[in-house]
Amino acid sequence: MIGIVLFIALMGITLGQRNSLTWPEKFARDSIGFVQGIFYRPASAIAGFFEDIGNMRSIYKENERLKIAVAQLTTEQIQTRNYKETNVRLQNELQFTQQQKAKNNYDWRVAQVNSVSNDSKTLVIDIGSKDGARVGQEVRSLDGFVGVISRTANFTSTVTLLTTLDPKNPNSYAIAATALGKEQTFGMVESYDPVTNTFQMTKISENDPIAKGDQIITSGGGGKFRKNLLIGTVEKIQVGEFGQTRTAIIKPAASFVDWKELFVLYTPEVPE
Repeated sequence: MIGIVLFIALMGITLGQRNSLTWPEKFARDSIGFVQGIFYRPASAIAGFFEDIGNMRSIYKENERLKIAVAQLTTEQIQTRNYKETNVRLQNELQFTQQQKAKNNYDWRVAQVNSVSNDSKTLVIDIGSKDGARVGQEVRSLDGFVGVISRTANFTSTVTLLTTLDPKNPNSYAIAATALGKEQTFGMVESYDPVTNTFQMTKISENDPIAKGDQIITSGGGGKFRKNLLIGTVEKIQVGEFGQTRTAIIKPAASFVDWKELFVLYTPEVPE
């Protein structure tokens, strides 16, 4: 071994002085490379085997999580189906009109964002009156409720964003809202704070069960907006104006930045 090491060292020194190798040097280099290959391949295979075992453990854990998620989804689908069947039965018993039944049903149509205003309060999408767009239609992103169509042209529409909510503005509007899974919760989302990027949900009664972490959705109250549009998540609850009510600070579900496409909600046409 000492001789081989000295021989290799001598090769390194002489190589710096010559451009070609002698046949003993070539033989030694090829032999060393062959021996290295013999030991490297099994070592690499063993290392790969243990790496595969580690990956299999990760895949097994991920598979377990997916099985749980599928089981939960199946249960939720059954519950949703039961709720829908009960809802249809109650609507029939209460003699709902076809228009009332279709009120909260809607189709999604993808719209590309053409431009955003300088103050980021409105944007223009590539769906207009020729495509059936109407003033008052709700617009959402994949994450949540974004705004409403405020003006239409033949091939484009202007969307006023929820970030324009301001109780001091006579042209603004308030959104009747509730908490997901807490139908007794009620409040009005009527303002937006651009500094903290949060909505304020006011007029919440003192005994309301709303709590931090609740998802806030439209309630459908007042008839202006359809039900179940996600607005955001409660970050904290504080005492409201005059101390008689409470106010919820809500983190928006939608990001309100860097949009490429949105979804316009279309209510199916109901025959007269």
